[in-house]
Amino acid sequence: MSPLKRRKSVPATTAGHLAEESYRAVDRRLPASEGAGLLRKAFPDHWSFLLGELALYSLLVLVLTGVYLTFFFDPSMTEVVYHGDHVPLQGVRMSEAYASTIDISFDVRGGLLTRQIHHWAALVFVAAIGVHLLRIFFTGAFRRPREANWVLGVTLFILAVVEGFAGYSLPDDLLSGTGLRIAQGIMTSIPVVGTYVAFFVFGGQYPGHDIIPRLYVTHILLVPGILIALVVVHLVLVVYLKHTQWAKPGRTNRNAVGQPMVPHFTAKSAGLSFLVFGVLTVMAGTVQINPVWVYGPYDPSQISMFSQPDWYVGFLEGSLRLMPPFETHVLGHTIMWNVFVPAVLLPALLFLCLFVYPFFERWVTGDDEEHHLLDRPRNRPTRTGLGVAGVTFYAVLLMAGGNDVLAVVFQVSVNALTWTFRISLVVAPVLAYLLTKRVCLALQAADRQRLEEGEETGQVHVSVEGGMAETHTSLPAERAHHILVREQPRPLTLAQLGAGHRPTRRQRLRVRLSQWFHHDSVDFTVAPGPRREIARRLAGPRHAGPGETEDQGERAAD
Repeated sequence: MSPLKRRKSVPATTAGHLAEESYRAVDRRLPASEGAGLLRKAFPDHWSFLLGELALYSLLVLVLTGVYLTFFFDPSMTEVVYHGDHVPLQGVRMSEAYASTIDISFDVRGGLLTRQIHHWAALVFVAAIGVHLLRIFFTGAFRRPREANWVLGVTLFILAVVEGFAGYSLPDDLLSGTGLRIAQGIMTSIPVVGTYVAFFVFGGQYPGHDIIPRLYVTHILLVPGILIALVVVHLVLVVYLKHTQWAKPGRTNRNAVGQPMVPHFTAKSAGLSFLVFGVLTVMAGTVQINPVWVYGPYDPSQISMFSQPDWYVGFLEGSLRLMPPFETHVLGHTIMWNVFVPAVLLPALLFLCLFVYPFFERWVTGDDEEHHLLDRPRNRPTRTGLGVAGVTFYAVLLMAGGNDVLAVVFQVSVNALTWTFRISLVVAPVLAYLLTKRVCLALQAADRQRLEEGEETGQVHVSVEGGMAETHTSLPAERAHHILVREQPRPLTLAQLGAGHRPTRRQRLRVRLSQWFHHDSVDFTVAPGPRREIARRLAGPRHAGPGETEDQGERAAD
């Protein structure tokens, strides 16, 4: 080796030695070696799995813009006279919270843009969590072993709604003050303890002087801390339990197939984060939202025309508008059923149903197996029908929350529109459930026809006798595999439950519910050989062999 080449190799050798020593020093103090396996972790490559990341990056935007806004917002209800740059409000008495919001919008550099980015990100955050939960529900990704993650997801959705309402109420403008007045009415509708709850929250008679400071602490400290902690737990469970996946060749209940974290998933996820930041900034710069200077400061004696909350609490507004006036007097107490039922009892029942559904389905079906392959919604018509019925129920309440606006826009009677929504709230979910089940069964029948006859080519063949017939071609192997690999559970029987000569009511109820859940399905004719292969792919996770860890077993299956 020449002296020149020897001199050039010395820095490279020194740099390599330094990097190796640095890595060893870090590994002695931190789990650096264990993190190397995470870099090769398989992540799903289907677009629907990006919905959770959309919520995550919206939360990141919320944190960054929220930190900036806290430097200028004053959470005080002390009255001041406004003398800022917004001329129409000069000389008007208002709270310091509202005055600081106006200052952020007109006096702080980039303040209005940051406010609007923050508000749009809040709407996208709640929407992304909601759509993500719908994807998990309709594909059965909540089944064992992911029930805890489903419960976490529903909890995150509730916290996101609470966080959004708290932030929406902070400016102390006429619109948000109307929302707080409704919230105070909901609190007082709780029998016996409602008045005490409202006094505790507002610090005395409405509106009091403590609600904005308390909402501020809740909005910037309490709820965000719980949200971020639960998001971390959620992500840890996702990594630990591995992701679910669609049925394709090479994918079974025993492996996790996808793109490695580095570089594929990291590049895709980083691109999505920049896209979220960019789109939210463009929306904030071009689409006005929550112009508090138009509404004016809050005055308990006034209410703004066409008052509408953000969409995620619109269903509460709709339920309040649809409930007929009804109250009772018991032992000197007035129970306002027209507020308590739609605003307290109904939301509690809705979220309770969401929390317990995975456990209800497991009890009804008797399915205690682990599931890592996703269901096609058409193959679970009852679950899909229930989901569509729930979405329809929510949509009716959401539209009812704007019945006054709809009545003015479409020039119809608001009373007639209210009664239409009342009837639709009962009838529409039932019709949606029945129609969805029929559509699912029709799609299953179409899948069976494609398997038996193949895909239509669009070409017509004329026989010697003059008859005409459409030609078909066999399905590609991947599409046929996607259709065939599906679970076909059967309803439970009393014998399976170990019922004796006289089964209990609980056992009979469980069998009937199981028959209702599973009795509608289209059977496919599958040869014994493919049927065994399907059973193998649907089998539960295999155990690691001698000297082989579970991760190695999964990598071998990949």
